Amino acid sequence: MILIPTPPTVCVLLAGGLARRLGGGDKPMRKIGDRTMLERIIARLQPQCTELILNANGDPGRFSSTGLRVVPDDVPGSPGPLAGILAGLDWAHRSQAEWVVSVATDTPFLPLDFVARLHDARLAAGFPICQAVSGDRTHPVNALWAVSLREDLRYALVVEGVRKVERWAARHGVARAEWPTEPFDPFFNVNTPEDLALAEALARRHGA
Repeated sequence: MILIPTPPTVCVLLAGGLARRLGGGDKPMRKIGDRTMLERIIARLQPQCTELILNANGDPGRFSSTGLRVVPDDVPGSPGPLAGILAGLDWAHRSQAEWVVSVATDTPFLPLDFVARLHDARLAAGFPICQAVSGDRTHPVNALWAVSLREDLRYALVVEGVRKVERWAARHGVARAEWPTEPFDPFFNVNTPEDLALAEALARRHGA
């Protein structure tokens, strides 16, 4: 497959989860081998994006080791990942970028062609949103968004009370970019201690 040249794209790393099933705290700071999940994600995405920002609430100092700018939600009430996506769209608008990629920070094995393939699929479909798919599973927050959608998203969050990513995205049309799940699922996500142990094993086995 021939990939189109990738337009300038800001990446927002969504780090707002509470990691309850891992005992609490900042999930992306859990280690796989000698690196945190967040470090692994940054290393994979930095070559693909013009800028990386981190969406998180609370004290930004806990992420100071990453060197990334921390951008909090500006929608009250902790409305979930859509608020983090909106924070990314607002930041990209200020920097005059037209595209944002969002990723969950519990997915340490993201594809090295993630951004390029999302752009390729959205261009082919003619939609302003493209979500990642692996196997038969869609990953709604691992996705590409047109910055032009930011005011509609703000209205949906603040006025309409929309909280589900897929519900809002479906209004605009969603392309999908597919990845295989062998030798491992690049969108494998860590939610439990068992998942963390499996991620350790995958990293050792595949050098991921």
